[in-house]
Amino acid sequence: MKIKICGLKHPDNIKAIVDLAPDYVGFICYAPSPRYASDLQTETLGLLPEGIYKTAVFVNEQPETISKLIDTYNFDAVQLHGNEDPEFCSSLRDKVTVIKAFGLDENFDFESLNEFSDSVDYFLFDTKTDKHGGSGTAFDWTLLDKYELDVPFFLSGGLSLDNLETVRSIDHPQFYGVDLNSKFEIEPGLKDINKLKKAFDILR
Repeated sequence: MKIKICGLKHPDNIKAIVDLAPDYVGFICYAPSPRYASDLQTETLGLLPEGIYKTAVFVNEQPETISKLIDTYNFDAVQLHGNEDPEFCSSLRDKVTVIKAFGLDENFDFESLNEFSDSVDYFLFDTKTDKHGGSGTAFDWTLLDKYELDVPFFLSGGLSLDNLETVRSIDHPQFYGVDLNSKFEIEPGLKDINKLKKAFDILR
């Protein structure tokens, strides 16, 4: 199972997380978020090993801005949390890995994902919220049984030390990885390394 740590912004904290060897690290490029990485330094990202995917998280951002940030910080992946359509997603795949996020609840129409099946590399299933993620609340994971496409997915939304054992028991052929964020923080954007170490022990 792949592990993604999202919502990073403090250089010393980033270095400590890198020592845990996650598969992906995420940086929020969305100003309204309390985890907005406004002072991100190219030197900090330049120290990350090649094996860790540097992921930029956007919400309805202009393609020119996304391309500029990809080039500036040498991002390996983008995670899109807005109303981006399949064409928008597909246009980025020649530069980076594309993760398209969707908020799930009991009314989610899984058939709406069909048009994205050839336009993204991964889906990320989060809890439906008006704030584009970061709710700290888990959705009903039995909803994943309705997902039948071949595109692998990340699971996000309210993952914590209290439920990671249950996460490990999710049996779905396309379950690719987890996205750890708000339940592993001291404050928004500052991760609790001890909690993350325990999470890695459970998941690996």
